[in-house]
Amino acid sequence: MQLRKLLSIGVGDLLEIAVVDGHIELRPLPADPIAAFAGSLRGGESLAQGLEDEHRHEVEGDASR
Repeated sequence: MQLRKLLSIGVGDLLEIAVVDGHIELRPLPADPIAAFAGSLRGGESLAQGLEDEHRHEVEGDASR
């Protein structure tokens, strides 16, 4: 019971269990994985913007020939 309180693991919470370097690791899984993952890919250049820029450069290169 003390470990559950220390790690904020409640009854019914899901855990990921992994064997790493010869020991067991327990990781609590988020109750709502979609909400927990939201925003994790923010930052950096947008893929769509990168593709548009690449296409624009290709078209400009073709037009100059």
